[in-house]
Amino acid sequence: MAKIPNKLLSVPSLLAHVLVIPAFLLFFVLIYSPGWIVDMLDMGAGRKTFNLLMVMCIILGVLCVSRIPVTSVRRHLHNFSWLRYILWCMAEVACMSAFVSLYLTLVARQWAPDGGESYFTTLGWTAALVGSIVIYPYLLLNFLLAILEKPDPAPSEDELVRLYDSYQQLKLVVASSAIVYIEAAANYLIIKYTEGERVKDYQLRNTMKTLEPMLQKHGIIRCQRSFFVNPRHVTALRKDKEGLIVAELDIREARPIPVSPNYYDNLSRLL
Repeated sequence: MAKIPNKLLSVPSLLAHVLVIPAFLLFFVLIYSPGWIVDMLDMGAGRKTFNLLMVMCIILGVLCVSRIPVTSVRRHLHNFSWLRYILWCMAEVACMSAFVSLYLTLVARQWAPDGGESYFTTLGWTAALVGSIVIYPYLLLNFLLAILEKPDPAPSEDELVRLYDSYQQLKLVVASSAIVYIEAAANYLIIKYTEGERVKDYQLRNTMKTLEPMLQKHGIIRCQRSFFVNPRHVTALRKDKEGLIVAELDIREARPIPVSPNYYDNLSRLL
């Protein structure tokens, strides 16, 4: 299934979902006041407003717990398909319903004249309440964010990297931003690059010394005796279990690559 637009996992998307969905529920209930929803929240004790605010807080909490961690690691989620995103949204609604139902069940035991319904009975009504209302802001927000996504512009001529083999034959043309890293392997270079949603390898017969001046012009720098790296794909520099410095990359399929102390300062300045 197709990958979702990047905006759906962005910080503006997080803020929009966290603010709009609870607010929409509040205004819907206050403006339209459906009888069965009012009765469920009122509990015969005049507690509609307080319970409505608590339901909003629960929904807000579920969205924060669900969305903040995913948004914080969004750079690593390169294959987040529409199916996974829809299942994620459905899971959020299910969690909202479960916790709202638990709250209403516990409160009803103290305030409702008849002690209220059982948890699972309340869960059915709560799922109908939450699901039938929040589906509208979910659909609206995701539609707006999807259509606002700008397609990646085609690389300009200056951004294209032309890679020749040792016989000066052109073998690969790729945008500089698409190159993740280049690794030396015997008499060949392994170019790791992205093409759309896929990560590819290309084996080129050439030497690092020959390509280094050209790669530096495109911002791809040496980070170790056998590696070039594109700083645009480096998310962090850290020490591994053996105390060696490695560069974490934003491509899930790409392993961390070693960084020599001689090149550490130069690379860290570019991050």
